[in-house]
Amino acid sequence: MAEGEGNVALVTGASKGIGFEIAKGLGERGITVLIGTRNAAAADAAAASLRGGGLDIAGIQLDVSDAASIAQAAAAIEARWGRLDILINNAGISLGKGAVPSTTDLEDMRRVYETNVFGVVAMIQAMLPLLRKSAAGRIVNMSTGLASLALTRGPAAPLAFSRLLAYNSSKTALNAVTVQFANELADTAIKINAANPGLCATDLSGGTGRPASEGAAVAIGLALLDADGPTGGHFGDDGPVPW
Repeated sequence: MAEGEGNVALVTGASKGIGFEIAKGLGERGITVLIGTRNAAAADAAAASLRGGGLDIAGIQLDVSDAASIAQAAAAIEARWGRLDILINNAGISLGKGAVPSTTDLEDMRRVYETNVFGVVAMIQAMLPLLRKSAAGRIVNMSTGLASLALTRGPAAPLAFSRLLAYNSSKTALNAVTVQFANELADTAIKINAANPGLCATDLSGGTGRPASEGAAVAIGLALLDADGPTGGHFGDDGPVPW
């Protein structure tokens, strides 16, 4: 994908953390970026802070668990730009931390899946008509190494990996969603991949990990893939992440 003026990106859950750094990074490459969050004021404030640096950033109210909110956002993008070039599905939640699988609350799991899985599917379905109008549409789903069955199974895996049943399994499902959409879109110019940002210091991690800007780099790279780039994969700093 050619960088520069004219490309339009939407990043969900981007008022802070990794999403904010993705929005900033894309904006620095001359891309118009929409910061989508449930809280319109937070989206506008985040966008304003980046516009102060000369970037073309705007906030948009968007709740990925609300079909009407998604439809309204899609309509607004179509009315203003007529298409969407990049969709970053960054919004995500984690509930029930610390509980082993046998004591995980099922309502917590349902809420996590509503955002992390169903919300992503709903976003892609709603934005796909706009992405098809792009010369080179790109979709990036924010995943995690904790979604990898290969990395999280067996005696060598830390016990803590088994205390995040809702979050981990939702991201494993997200990887499957990524593959399924890649199969459907294989004969188009649209590429869809999952990004593993690694452990970053965000609210989700309790402030533990590397700077969010470093984790954002993987997603930015996938958002700007050339025509010969991969699709249907899960990638981190060092390349493909094992399923």
